[in-house]
Amino acid sequence: MEGNGGAQLDGKVLQTFQRSFVQVQSILDQNRLLINEINQNHESKIPDNLSRNVGLIRELNNNMKKVANLYTDLSSNFSKSIDVNSSEGDSRSDGKGVQKRTRPD
Repeated sequence: MEGNGGAQLDGKVLQTFQRSFVQVQSILDQNRLLINEINQNHESKIPDNLSRNVGLIRELNNNMKKVANLYTDLSSNFSKSIDVNSSEGDSRSDGKGVQKRTRPD
């Protein structure tokens, strides 16, 4: 008989995913604003605006790195949660093991 641990784990995993996706969306929204400002500054051809773009582009690049790191963490967490869930399902209460499919490389 399976306890409530699996459901509890799934809830925690979902919370982590949701929190990460909210962070990603927030950064992407900020990037949209940065890109709009960069485009406006570029179109204005005003030297001060063009030099301001250097900092804005750096901020954009840093944000993109953050998003990439968040997706890397999400992928890792997802893989770990799948491994935990599949290892819990490897042995049944009826004594019959569950056979896993493997993907060819």
